[in-house]
Amino acid sequence: MTAPLSPLLEATRRFPTRLWNDSADPDELTRSIAFGAVGATCNPVIALAAIRKRLDVWGPRIRELADERPTAGESELGWAVVEELSVQAAALLEPSFEASGGRDGRLSVQTDPRLHRDADALVAQAVRFSELAPNIIVKIPATSTGIRAIEEATYRGVSINATVSFTVAQAVAVAEAIERGLDRRADDGLDEHEFGSVVTIMGGRLDDWLKSWVADQRILIDPGAMEWAGVAALKKAHALFRERGYRSRVLSAAFRNHLQWSELQGGDLVVSPPFDWQARIDENALPVLERIDEPVPAAALAELRRLSEFHRAYDEHGLSIEEFDTFGATVRTLRQFLEADAQLDALVRDILVPAV
Repeated sequence: MTAPLSPLLEATRRFPTRLWNDSADPDELTRSIAFGAVGATCNPVIALAAIRKRLDVWGPRIRELADERPTAGESELGWAVVEELSVQAAALLEPSFEASGGRDGRLSVQTDPRLHRDADALVAQAVRFSELAPNIIVKIPATSTGIRAIEEATYRGVSINATVSFTVAQAVAVAEAIERGLDRRADDGLDEHEFGSVVTIMGGRLDDWLKSWVADQRILIDPGAMEWAGVAALKKAHALFRERGYRSRVLSAAFRNHLQWSELQGGDLVVSPPFDWQARIDENALPVLERIDEPVPAAALAELRRLSEFHRAYDEHGLSIEEFDTFGATVRTLRQFLEADAQLDALVRDILVPAV
């Protein structure tokens, strides 16, 4: 008797919904590919965790890089390791990249969060990262500066994955920026190819922010409703992308509950859980149902609509582009990414100049 398929593998075979692994760690990615994963994403926090997990490999490599680059500082050496980690992971995805004509098989590399105020620097780094491997996709934050950088990087041929993105307004602004970049390329007669660009909504981080905001405002709300906020934003963004024919896909990231996988099945989008979430979905044999067009439960949405902060995240015009920078989830996530950068610097320092 044939063993039942993993729900993850079954979903990838039945639906256009694509599975990515929320880490560039080669061991995890290899296991995720067995579940049907055709992409992977990374950020400073994830990269730092992957390097720490295999310090037996990356510690000696950092020392080798320091010998090869005698004037390089901690930041340069740390980011060199991130690049090497990304190239290794990208190689694992090349079969999917080739088979899909470039739409899938992508490995995300994030621009240095310390460049978040400089659009030109973000574009320059994005162009360089895009040249590391043919299937690299580059993360740029969905901030006011990042929106400008996304359009210009797209024009220069970079495949985009927006990050530091939590709201429908941010997702639409990124999609429109990508469209402008692609249209400029066409107007200038530049080559057309499959960019495979995606627009992340970090649904779990939106949930985290709203829970914190509700507590600060001393608002009592059905706690179950709070698990639906990120899902609601993702479903709405997907519907808008489909209606408008954007040449990018929504990506669900920052998992906090299984709804952020199960409620999106059937959509032409990407779900990117950490591998541990994939394992739990498999272990619990979650049913594989086409739920992307199923509305968020009315009672949960009614509760969420009581919150002005939810409207800012859920309504297409809930935030202006300038307000992207001060939205609570943006500030918290950007600070966390900057802290991970500092921790990577410290890790390199401790290898090169160990304490005595």
